[in-house]
Amino acid sequence: MTDTPDIDNPPASSPALRVVGGVVRWLMIIPVIATFFAATALMIYGAVETYNLGIDLFGPGQRIRHDQALLHAIEIVDLFLLATVVQVVSLGLYQLYFNQDIPLPKWIKIETLDDLKSKLVGVVITVLAVFFLGEAMVWSGSPDIIYLGAGVAIMIAALTYFLRTIHN
Repeated sequence: MTDTPDIDNPPASSPALRVVGGVVRWLMIIPVIATFFAATALMIYGAVETYNLGIDLFGPGQRIRHDQALLHAIEIVDLFLLATVVQVVSLGLYQLYFNQDIPLPKWIKIETLDDLKSKLVGVVITVLAVFFLGEAMVWSGSPDIIYLGAGVAIMIAALTYFLRTIHN
């Protein structure tokens, strides 16, 4: 007979350990609520920016140029993408710590921390790409964009590699 623990039948935890585990679990409500409010704030800010773009495009006074309007629209999309990332993190943390049975679309269901990481990384890749697109649209012709593009490409490659390793 060996002294190795039986993985299928773990020993009963002590009452003190259960209390600590419960406290840690309920402390996770703080990042759930904080990320929910951060996502909501980003969505409201994006809505205000969308309104401002509409005023700039169709309101009285000075009109904005075509490239400025496109850049502003891309920045708004970037805001909403970031809000989506933060909301997915909020919902994912809630699912992991409190309730796996929330009726959500399949693409947002989180069962493990790796699921949450892969969702987050996937949207971060998209945000990086949208950010670079915005910068490319207002590019002045200087060679600095090469460095930015290379940095974004390296980050996307590293994140893609990370996604592949957590799914293997």
